[in-house]
Amino acid sequence: MSPQRRRWLARLAGVSAGVTVGVTVGMTASLRAAAQAVSGEPTDTVRRGRAISFPRDHGAHLAARIEWWYATGWLLPSEGAERINANPNANANANVNTAADNQNLLGFQITFFRSRTGLASTLPGRFAPRQLLFAHAAITELAGGKHPHDQRLVRWSEAPDAATGAASVIDGAVHIGDWSLKRSAELSASRWRAQIAAKDFSIDLNLDTTQPPLLQGDAGFSRKGPQEQQASHYYSLPQLAAAGTLRLPGAQRPGPALAGRGWLDQEWSDQILHPDAVGWDWIGMNLFDGSALTAFELRRADGSTLWAGGSFRSAAQGAASRSFEPGEVQWTPGRIWRSPVTRANYPVQWAVRTPAGTFTVRSLADAQELDGRGSTGAIYWEGLSELLNAQGQRVGLGYLEMTGYAGRLQMG
Repeated sequence: MSPQRRRWLARLAGVSAGVTVGVTVGMTASLRAAAQAVSGEPTDTVRRGRAISFPRDHGAHLAARIEWWYATGWLLPSEGAERINANPNANANANVNTAADNQNLLGFQITFFRSRTGLASTLPGRFAPRQLLFAHAAITELAGGKHPHDQRLVRWSEAPDAATGAASVIDGAVHIGDWSLKRSAELSASRWRAQIAAKDFSIDLNLDTTQPPLLQGDAGFSRKGPQEQQASHYYSLPQLAAAGTLRLPGAQRPGPALAGRGWLDQEWSDQILHPDAVGWDWIGMNLFDGSALTAFELRRADGSTLWAGGSFRSAAQGAASRSFEPGEVQWTPGRIWRSPVTRANYPVQWAVRTPAGTFTVRSLADAQELDGRGSTGAIYWEGLSELLNAQGQRVGLGYLEMTGYAGRLQMG
């Protein structure tokens, strides 16, 4: 057992059993198969050629060792929101490309993690830590230079048995108490709802799909290293129409209605990091013309690239995505920001070369580090950033994620 997992289990000793926790499984998965997954018996291994199917794969994949749902995006006051969300190809650049707009921009990050521990598989009872659930949430407020964040950690050990009601069998949802990210119960709807009641802030957003799911890698099989087993199943929902409210620190109630663009990833894996990898750099960028750009690299301790990849899908209706091979993506660090809290050094500006073009990725606020030592144990940088083309023009907004700079990332 890794030292990090010992720390997780030690923390769990103090977690209240009264916290309501749930993870749903796919609608077509049988209860028996899901129960086997909770007990540690593999039922659906990560493998090339496995077809990604919806709504089944919006739900949890309990046999996989790790899984996460990840929603990010940018928001502006709702003046002009109908124009922003009605057509991402028209006039969006004018709404988010001035200094005044920068001051009004807000970013949001919501991440739910699930980890199958491999422990207590034969022990009954709700205290057996067969599954661990974590959640991180953060808001970036450019005007005030604030980055409030919060985290949750609970055990989840009960099999999804219809008789006990321990989990719902619907097409997609994850929640820890009053923190939730869930897909609409109406199968005809394409809406996700994010609700976070954190200590100092709150998030209540609708995220409506405007494009089909983007299957990353080889039809959703995404390599993360030189060996085949270092991979995940991975899909993205870019160009989400985001609308709702935030309550910022110090405010007594939610602020005015907001609108913007969001991005949602779901990824599950049995082994994602090569032994030589210390962490990764990743971007998910919504371009103003409706296109979507993903790029990532896995780094060695000396900063060199162990593996890289990504994808690009244009805004053209019915356009196929272009998956990037490892040699086609190059990350070159630029300006460095040193965290005053952890002393980690993060490149907050990058040149990223891809088959879709060479771009500059630049953070819109340096201090967007998230200290997850109260839950996953990981310290990482996750923040609202802009995408610039070769001419230096802003062509998109999204999130930059950097892990492994405050110490090697441990994935359980």
